[in-house]
Amino acid sequence: MSDDITGSTAAEIADSVRALRERGVLRPGAVLPPVRELAAVLGVNRNTAVAAYRQLAQAGLVVSRGRAGTVIAGHESVAQEGYAADTVLRDVGTGNPDPRRIPDPSPALATLAGRPVLYGEPVIDRGLEAWAREWISADLDADFRVTVTSGAVDAVERLLAQALMRDDAVALEDPCFLASIHTVRLGGYRAVAVPVDDEGMTVEGLQAALDAGVRAVICTPRAQNPTGASLTARRAAALRAVLADHPYVLIIEDDHFSLLSRRPYESLIGTEHRRFALVRSVSKFLGPDMCLAIAATDPETADRLAMRLSPGTTWVSHLLQRLTLAQLTDATVTDEIAAASAHYAARNDAFAESLRARGIDVGASDGLSLWVRVPLPARTVVERLMRRGWLARTGDEFSLDERAEPSHHLRLTVHDLSDDDADALVADLVAAVR
Repeated sequence: MSDDITGSTAAEIADSVRALRERGVLRPGAVLPPVRELAAVLGVNRNTAVAAYRQLAQAGLVVSRGRAGTVIAGHESVAQEGYAADTVLRDVGTGNPDPRRIPDPSPALATLAGRPVLYGEPVIDRGLEAWAREWISADLDADFRVTVTSGAVDAVERLLAQALMRDDAVALEDPCFLASIHTVRLGGYRAVAVPVDDEGMTVEGLQAALDAGVRAVICTPRAQNPTGASLTARRAAALRAVLADHPYVLIIEDDHFSLLSRRPYESLIGTEHRRFALVRSVSKFLGPDMCLAIAATDPETADRLAMRLSPGTTWVSHLLQRLTLAQLTDATVTDEIAAASAHYAARNDAFAESLRARGIDVGASDGLSLWVRVPLPARTVVERLMRRGWLARTGDEFSLDERAEPSHHLRLTVHDLSDDDADALVADLVAAVR
């Protein structure tokens, strides 16, 4: 392969690799020659070959896999949240809220008629901004500004884009929320795994990630997906102490379960930290189709985030903003959200206790799903469950390391099962792990 690549400068070498890729000579997954070998064949300085590979990585054409070498990038598929299509099995891996627990927006929709919003007007509804500031001020002890985005994933993607360049390193929880994995890979960033235990991100893992040069940290303070873990006050304080020496590393907290969580909010964001964003979407309690999130950020990040919005989306529909405000200030709706919170907690706790009584370990249960540890490889258990009529997700889908040992975890969404169906799933799961 070294003989196919030509060039005497970094730009020429990069163009040669790109041309070979476009002609199909180099296909996705093909391993490029080591830098030293390529430099020797082409008669160039080793740093020239390094610079060529760096240009290719920044363009998203190649991916560095450490000791495994540099490979031609492909369109890697990533598992997505939601129902599986075209299956007759009972899907207990969806991660969805219960549609019966999502408030009906019809009463609020009737109140939205009013003057149209025109170009050049403020992009954030003043009422929603005031409500959001009051909501977040109770938890965030820092000077912040509010930005409205089209959901949490949109916020995270734009926050990373305004702060990072391709091939920059991002600390992600491991196991990790599927959308975060997808966002980091598509952005061309390098994911650095930080292990998660029952108290959230581990201190040792975050310190190692910072030592590796990460420029951003994405953390779920409550109801971590998929594990259900929430930061404890002790763990959050220890993580803040580690981050105190890195005030310009961007901290992104995705508090996706905010109004539904049964756990107190604990934060990685210290009072002196300079780059941060607390993101709270409404999709878990007002429904996934309500594509709106509040991002509370430091002032400089707010300005840069607004610039990332200005060329395209510019603003989130004021009708959607008004609908969100109308619902979240309606006592009937907030009572329904509180009832949904109690429902998810009760159903998950009951199912977890039933499994524990039969010797199957279940982790923290805050969130829409349960993280269930099984004694066999999870794929084996899932195959056995399929023969019994169930479709579940294995922990392998949430792992950042494609070469990791097979997962021994399942993520199960069971809050919408009837008592009889829940009992049947418990019995089938017990049988599947024997």
